[in-house]
Amino acid sequence: MQTLIIYSTIDGQTKRICDVIAQACLAKQEIVKLVDLAQANTLDLTNYDKILIGASIRYGKHRPQLFEFIQQHQEVLRSKVNGFFSVNVVARKPQKNTPTTNPYMKKFAELSAWQPQMLAVFAGRINYPAYRFVDRFMIRFIMWLTKGPTDTSQSYEFTDWQQVAKFAEDFSLAKVS
Repeated sequence: MQTLIIYSTIDGQTKRICDVIAQACLAKQEIVKLVDLAQANTLDLTNYDKILIGASIRYGKHRPQLFEFIQQHQEVLRSKVNGFFSVNVVARKPQKNTPTTNPYMKKFAELSAWQPQMLAVFAGRINYPAYRFVDRFMIRFIMWLTKGPTDTSQSYEFTDWQQVAKFAEDFSLAKVS
């Protein structure tokens, strides 16, 4: 079984999540290719049995390249075992951490020509010390508005790695019909 995992990340947390999912697929004897969205257009997607896309949010939006990729490849995506997950800090809140309750996943469903078979939402990470001044200021302001952490000397990991492991197991067990 050939599995393609595509990630769109800004600070690396989505890639870290994809690494965990890739390991679960490898444990099921799948051949896994992990690739950045920027390189995904160079691949022949028809060579894969399963395709998973993970994408992060920055300032309330998925990257435009994500929707361009989906638009271009929606037919192939639909023909495969497929899934999508979104990584965003809003998902740190229990009432916003599922595909049906997360505002960014709802927005994705509205904007996307592709409706994935498997969906997940994972809380991300805030790494204030690594951000440029403007990003640190903007993210701190957003966190202040949403009652999140605002100490810019710290990093905050919100990802529920057990939730990631469960999704990884479910995706690795998904069978080609």
